[in-house]
Amino acid sequence: MKGFNSSHSIQMSNSSNSNPVFFIKNDLYRYSGDTSILSFIKHFFLTPGFQVSFYIRYCNYLRKFFLFKYTLYPILKFLYYRASVKYGISIPFSCQIGRGLYIGHFGNIVVHHLAIIGNNCNISHGVTIGLASRGPKRGCPQIGDNVYIGPGAKIFGGIRVGNNSAIGANCVVTKDVPEHATVVGIPGSVISYKGSEGLIIRTKQ
Repeated sequence: MKGFNSSHSIQMSNSSNSNPVFFIKNDLYRYSGDTSILSFIKHFFLTPGFQVSFYIRYCNYLRKFFLFKYTLYPILKFLYYRASVKYGISIPFSCQIGRGLYIGHFGNIVVHHLAIIGNNCNISHGVTIGLASRGPKRGCPQIGDNVYIGPGAKIFGGIRVGNNSAIGANCVVTKDVPEHATVVGIPGSVISYKGSEGLIIRTKQ
């Protein structure tokens, strides 16, 4: 697929700065357009998607260190599971996720722990990104950068969703999606190459 390299872009993000503060600031900027302490407090307590992102970032970071693994990590892990159940957002903190994650509305969001999600992606309510356990597309999806995933969309299998693409509401995707494509329907089919233009905002600080 032309130009697609989701795993590379995520690796670049993680290697350039593994500090969770870096990812949290980028996540916060997607919601508010700024990273002030007042904005953090507001969205941590009032925006379920950002709260879950916060726990995902810190749990993924702290579990790697012996000291934190048996002190702060269990506390944040408990808070993560509590928020995950409360808001219906099941995104494992072991999942590989780039910077600037935006979860617009909470509820019925399920992501497999082997899925890869690129930078500046939007995940809407009712989205499933799951495993295909058999067939030629066995495996988990790799989602590129700046991808918009609409409400109720389902993405399954070892497929690649190209950078700057958009998945329409209730679409079922089981095949590779080209960059800049707009995909709708069951099964998903490309209807244009406008992609996520205008749907992914506040991606720069």
